[in-house]
Amino acid sequence: MQEKPNILERSEHYIYLGAGYILVAAAAGLLLAAVVESAQRIHEGHFAGGIVHLLDRVLLALMLAEIIYTVGRIAKTQKIEVSPFMVVGIIAAVRRMLIITAESASHADLQDSHFQAVLAELALLAIIVFLLAWAIRILGVQEDGDSDQEA
Repeated sequence: MQEKPNILERSEHYIYLGAGYILVAAAAGLLLAAVVESAQRIHEGHFAGGIVHLLDRVLLALMLAEIIYTVGRIAKTQKIEVSPFMVVGIIAAVRRMLIITAESASHADLQDSHFQAVLAELALLAIIVFLLAWAIRILGVQEDGDSDQEA
């Protein structure tokens, strides 16, 4: 016999559901605004700036989509999973790497201290992506091992 959820469990479920709907609206608004703003920039003759802005906003929307997925899973299973948050971290790092690369492509001077700082940030972001991907792989292997033991 299944136990009825108490008021706190139902409240928690509705909070996750409400947060999920707000995130969906935010992501949709973000994408719409990104298209309009990028089209405006391109129309003004700033093609590269418009494309970089669009790329930045689309990747931010992808981060929101992964958070929406995670919130939905939490609402459904009542368990917090770590790997979706790591995926958000990877998307965030890749987003930053792409934006830095696009913004710095025109002034690549190895003697410039600002460019050296950009290279250091890119290296650090690459390490973060690698470590997060490695952690996801380890978690996946552990989860596979746990499911094998349950069977």
